[in-house]
Amino acid sequence: MAGDRDGTGAVAFEPGDWPTGRLLSTAARIIERRWDERLRDIGLTHAAVVVLHHLATDGPANPDALAKQVRVQPQTMSRTLDRMERDGFVERRQDADDRRRRVVTITGTGRSAWESAHRLERTVVPEDDALRAALIRIVDAR
Repeated sequence: MAGDRDGTGAVAFEPGDWPTGRLLSTAARIIERRWDERLRDIGLTHAAVVVLHHLATDGPANPDALAKQVRVQPQTMSRTLDRMERDGFVERRQDADDRRRRVVTITGTGRSAWESAHRLERTVVPEDDALRAALIRIVDAR
C-alpha cells in the first residue's frame, strides 16, 4: 500500500511525501519549540526577542510603532512591554517632544539578552542561503 512504510497497514507518510505548506508549518513549529526552550534559559520569550531586535537596531520607538513593526495589536504589545519592563529589558519614558506619548528604549540588560539570543539563534536555525531566500520571498509576498 502506498505510504504504508511501517507494515501495519496504516498510512505513515514520510515528510518527503508532504505538501510544501505542511513541511513549512511543521518545520516552523519544531524550530519555534527549540528556540523557545533556549530562550527560556536566558529569561526571554520569542516576542521579547523581536521587540529587542527592533530597539537594538532601530533605536527607541513608541509602543504603537513597535506594534506595527512587529505586526501585533497594540494591546498585545502593551502586555509584552509590561513583562519586559518588569524584567528590566526595556524602559518606557515620556517622549521629550510630546509629553503625551511614551517611548520605549532598550536597557543594558535588554541589549545583553538580545545579544545572547542572537548567538543562540545560530545554534537553533540552520544557515541555508536558498532557504533564507525562499522564506524572504514568502514573507515579502504577504
